[in-house]
Amino acid sequence: MNRRNILWSAISALGAAFGASSAKAATEAGAGNKLKVVYHLSDAEKVNFVLGNIQNHIDGVDGPDHVTIALVIHGPALKAFHSAQANPDISKRVGEFSKDGVELAACGNTMKAQNVTLTELLPGFVSAEKGGVVRLAELQSQGYLYLRP
Repeated sequence: MNRRNILWSAISALGAAFGASSAKAATEAGAGNKLKVVYHLSDAEKVNFVLGNIQNHIDGVDGPDHVTIALVIHGPALKAFHSAQANPDISKRVGEFSKDGVELAACGNTMKAQNVTLTELLPGFVSAEKGGVVRLAELQSQGYLYLRP
């Protein structure tokens, strides 16, 4: 065999092994293990889109009992969740997500930069004191799948 064929064979074998492990993980998740997903939101213009994705995700798995979801917010997007300026639709969605067990984490660094405290955010938020990106990494290390719509 020439080098190109050897390389192609090695890449194909790795792809097959990866596909098999992904299929096994998907099967195991479907067999009773709850999928864990973290949504990352920093863009202010994507707030409604991401909240809609989370609701679609919950609906798509037949309710919040079948998935564990976290939402980590930092940067300009956090302003949409300030109690004083949040629109009623966002307030309603956040309340429903909180009741459904969605972790709503606000970046501690962004909170400082925006001069806002947890009590000034919509109810249900927790502080990602070490920062939003640190919380994202922590959740991923705990097996959460990372989504950034």
